[in-house]
Amino acid sequence: MTRRYLSRCQSGFRAFSGAKLRQFAGRKQSPKGQDTFRVGAMFSKRIHVAWFVVHFSLITAVCFAGIFSLIAEGTTMLPSGLEKSARRAELIAAFVLGKEGAASSPVRQGIATYLHAAGIQAGYSFFAPNVPDYHKLTLELYYEDGRVEYESPHVSSRATALRMDSLLSRLADNRYEPLREVVVKMLALSVWRERPDVKKIRATFGSVNLPGVGDFEQGETETFQPMFSYDFSLREEKEQ
Repeated sequence: MTRRYLSRCQSGFRAFSGAKLRQFAGRKQSPKGQDTFRVGAMFSKRIHVAWFVVHFSLITAVCFAGIFSLIAEGTTMLPSGLEKSARRAELIAAFVLGKEGAASSPVRQGIATYLHAAGIQAGYSFFAPNVPDYHKLTLELYYEDGRVEYESPHVSSRATALRMDSLLSRLADNRYEPLREVVVKMLALSVWRERPDVKKIRATFGSVNLPGVGDFEQGETETFQPMFSYDFSLREEKEQ
């Protein structure tokens, strides 16, 4: 009796569940729900289109700013008459990127943050085949007999040479001015240890400026522009 009752209950539950499922499957969405879904989809598409336009507009501005900068500096083979126009176009691109605003401007900071987060802060000029200017540290070695020799800090490998180049580039930044003398002194002492008969070292730091395309064609070479120098008396180092 009990088994027959339970069997009937299970059959009735299955029939009720099936009817409910068929009723739910056959139920159509109300017109109001359909309109809401359509509005949401349209709004989402507009957001994606707006983001696409802004994103690629910034990419275009970054690329043109770099290209116009190269033309304005005369580092391309284009006629020099285009340099002024390129400079004005560069300023327009910089304005679009917010670079003409104050450093504390929220617009400038917001655009810069987005550019770096998206990895689009550098354009073609970052990969352009132009040899950049670099910095150089020259050491004048004064001997007891009056001789003067010129040396540069020694490096033992290519990896060390890259680190040295990065270090010299940092020294050119005014933010590292308090460390300049200490770093240059350590580099000078490393050379002095190999030449203990040197009495004085004058360290001169400066930038090496490469000639432009037109100047190079006329036979001009790189020029050295001193930025600062230090004199180190090695007798005082021995006494210390």
